[in-house]
Amino acid sequence: MADWDLRPASLGDVEAVADLRAVVLRADLERLGRYDPQRVRQRLRDGFDPTHTWVIEVARAFAGCVALRPADGVRWLEHFYLAPHLQGSGIGSAVLGELLERCDRTGVPVRLNVLRGSPARRLYERHGFTAESEDPVDVFMVREPLPVAGPRTCRSTPPH
Repeated sequence: MADWDLRPASLGDVEAVADLRAVVLRADLERLGRYDPQRVRQRLRDGFDPTHTWVIEVARAFAGCVALRPADGVRWLEHFYLAPHLQGSGIGSAVLGELLERCDRTGVPVRLNVLRGSPARRLYERHGFTAESEDPVDVFMVREPLPVAGPRTCRSTPPH
């Protein structure tokens, strides 16, 4: 696995994230009959909040992003995109594991939605997420916090 790091996102990252989203989601959205190259980017722009978003860097270069947004006693895992050439390398699993450990330490459940039929669902299931409900496009999943044995240190300290 390549060395990676997380850094806080800024508003200046929005276009790189929007472009990556369009690439990463294209096959799944086409399969579902919902791919529109402008809409997929605009939806990201409309909902991008750097406050709870981190950029994933590999060799100090943009490689992806992830958001962990607080809402009503849970955290929503959103905008988790990794450059296609890095998928399957263990980076996504490592990033997810680090964020979930942080949520475990605070006792907070994590929710997400993943496109139906997406291979990303297997990653989430390996990390303890279970399906709660589905609609024609999305599968909604939750992961309850795991007990934490003692203090642990994080590789990076995400904001908030």
